[in-house]
Amino acid sequence: MGIRRGGDWGTPGGLPDGGVVVSSDREARDVVETARRRGEPVPVLGLAGGDLCRTLGGNGDLARLAEGGALLTCDLGSVLLDGRIHWFTAHLVARHSWLTGRVLVVMNAAFLGRWNLGPRAHPGDGLLDISDAGLSLRQRLAAWRRLPAGTHLPHPAIATTRRAAFSTTFERPVPVLLDGVAVGRASTITVRVESDALTVVV
Repeated sequence: MGIRRGGDWGTPGGLPDGGVVVSSDREARDVVETARRRGEPVPVLGLAGGDLCRTLGGNGDLARLAEGGALLTCDLGSVLLDGRIHWFTAHLVARHSWLTGRVLVVMNAAFLGRWNLGPRAHPGDGLLDISDAGLSLRQRLAAWRRLPAGTHLPHPAIATTRRAAFSTTFERPVPVLLDGVAVGRASTITVRVESDALTVVV
């Protein structure tokens, strides 16, 4: 089970036989997508880098992964993009541009690169942190200065919610990135959390 109020989360443990070491969210997502499309169990992932790793306090120490890190059960994000399902481990971003227009961010991890886009996000709480923004250029520039610390929220022009499922529609197809990977364009985006669907070692 994932994190529960008042309880411990995770157990000591190293990467088991059959586990896969990944150095980025992109690599983690690729392992998950491949297993899911084959109808196979997702292997335990040893996180040696990426935004999910950083959120969980990992430092990329390969010896720790092998000999005795922390074994954690995390959530996965799944998304239906105009009828086709995909998965993500850390984040979803849908936008035409960072400078103009609507920006949708769905966070399972707290970080996207150097930005703390989901300051309340926790990969084991059964929820996704969703920010839906339509800021002016001046507002964006002001918010960007606050992104590394996660102090851009709350903001009157950024609608935020923490939910297990969410659906929205864009007026025209928007580029979608999952864990930093461009997966195409979609008008309708439906996300949901898959609780305790991923086991990792950090």
